[in-house]
Amino acid sequence: MENKDQPLVSVIMNCYNGEKYLRESIDSVYAQTYDNWEIIFWDNASTDNSAEIAGSFNDKLKYYYGENYISLGAARNNAIEQCSGEYIAFLDCDDLWLPDKLRLQIPLFDKDRIGIVISNVIYFSSNNREKILYRFRKPPTGNVFEKLLENYYIAMPTVIIRIESLLSLDHWFDPRFNLIEDLDLFLRICYKWELGYVDSILSKYRIHNQSCTSKQREKNIIEHKVFLNKINGTIPGFAQQYDKQINCLNRNICWLEAQELAFDRNFKKATEKIEEYAFDSIKWFVKYSLLSIPYIRFKFIKRLLHRI
Repeated sequence: MENKDQPLVSVIMNCYNGEKYLRESIDSVYAQTYDNWEIIFWDNASTDNSAEIAGSFNDKLKYYYGENYISLGAARNNAIEQCSGEYIAFLDCDDLWLPDKLRLQIPLFDKDRIGIVISNVIYFSSNNREKILYRFRKPPTGNVFEKLLENYYIAMPTVIIRIESLLSLDHWFDPRFNLIEDLDLFLRICYKWELGYVDSILSKYRIHNQSCTSKQREKNIIEHKVFLNKINGTIPGFAQQYDKQINCLNRNICWLEAQELAFDRNFKKATEKIEEYAFDSIKWFVKYSLLSIPYIRFKFIKRLLHRI
């Protein structure tokens, strides 16, 4: 029976050998103060104990198993096809929700043009380091497409989307992407829809050495280039209308390439990569200066790059 006070939320959990933190993540959904939800659990051909852990919960968790490993973008699409909710939320199997997440975010969809609602979030690691994402100022809201092109600031575990916003697109997650599938989708939604924000910490994003982004830096660079070419060919007049934002995207890609070169100890080429942006801001001057100092030990540079 439909609950008008609490519309159904489909919580997508994509898993690939995620047993280490999985139970804790699922528990954080069951602890919600908002009752009307389902978990769509897509197991992307895991070979560990993820299936057993997922199977230990009741029927509010709906388990699906993919026989062959596929990209994260494709796996998220498979999960979406199983959703019954009016809204879709995302929780990866190493992240956490705080109990009031759904209760506080869902009411913002009362505004018809809101397609995505996010919240504040804590990034945390195993050595107890924590960082609040929006500590000093709130993120832009409303029509934020240009702002997101300049500086993508959406954290995946905070996101809830309106199903209509998803259905308004010609495709969902791009199956070519395994690292930036969220950036691609949410930018396309925000081109047509508005973004809402709850100024409370409602999610926790786990940082660890096994995360995809720390192991696949080169893949990350390639996907960002593919994304830029894709969006340039999708939006009419994109190159003319968003020249400033394209420059920001190219600058960020150059920084990813510079980091890759620095990890390989090729500091000369790394500095050349971002030289043209060195005086764009104090932040970029600091980045350029760090890569330009030849006498600092490699491990120290590496640590600084990680912190930046």
